[in-house]
Amino acid sequence: MKNRLTKTICGLSLLTLMISSNVSAQNADKELILSQIETLFDGMRAGDSAAVSKVFTRNATMQSVFKNREGETVISSGSLQNFKNAVGTPHEQVWDERVANIQINVDGEMAVAWVPYSFYLGKDFSHCGVNSFQFAKTAEGWKAISIVDTRRRTNCAEDL
Repeated sequence: MKNRLTKTICGLSLLTLMISSNVSAQNADKELILSQIETLFDGMRAGDSAAVSKVFTRNATMQSVFKNREGETVISSGSLQNFKNAVGTPHEQVWDERVANIQINVDGEMAVAWVPYSFYLGKDFSHCGVNSFQFAKTAEGWKAISIVDTRRRTNCAEDL
């Protein structure tokens, strides 16, 4: 009886240690992914296409989902290279994408980030929505492999 209790306690202790280790690794990954998201938006504000480029894999994709004037859902694909060029081209107003309530889920070498945002041109509100980032853990660290966003001008959070 005593031997069985000892084995049970040892087994539970090992399980607790394994779970704790996994949670710690996931938290570290989430922090690294959050850092990439911050690098992207800091790069946009600074007009720094080199900083923005470091966030993405070479073949990353960009898409937007929105309603057109007729109320139909449109899925539009964009070019990552065109986006990086636009960020790096001097423009009069700062591109300020403000984010909050970021949720990141990690499964091994893949992660998804749900990033609500409000976008401002300088001090003027432009639109809001959600960015859905898909990340992969590469030899160079966590990189965005895809971004899909929504865009709207109403029903936006006031506090971003």
